[in-house]
Amino acid sequence: MWKLYAILSAFFAALTAICAKVGVRDIDSNLATAIRTTVILVLTWGIVLFGTHLSEVKEVSRNTWLFLSLSGVSTGLSWLFYFKAIQLGSVSRVAPIDKLSVVITILLAFLFLHEQPNLKVVLGAILIASGSILMILE
Repeated sequence: MWKLYAILSAFFAALTAICAKVGVRDIDSNLATAIRTTVILVLTWGIVLFGTHLSEVKEVSRNTWLFLSLSGVSTGLSWLFYFKAIQLGSVSRVAPIDKLSVVITILLAFLFLHEQPNLKVVLGAILIASGSILMILE
């Protein structure tokens, strides 16, 4: 099932890039990010409320709060830089460069989570990095 969710995530990430490029055309990229974040906030809390998971908030540990907060800060910074990049550049070049995050994630997972990448993962990371580097070069 995780593969289906990953494919859906990729599809909506692609749709996000296209909609965001049009959305930042006439406004500041930081304002665009704030609007997008507000929509996400309403959507996700709506899912939690209607899914009856709100009572679980009190069970969240301090460690979980810390790392989810750090993740939120990282996400926010990523979005701010991404929106500025697509506002200034071509989304068809920015999006592949942004996917260097996949390679960085693999490296960080190896270093901090002690995940062991197999040959497919390493080769995939090399191909992603190569494609991203090609997009950087003019």
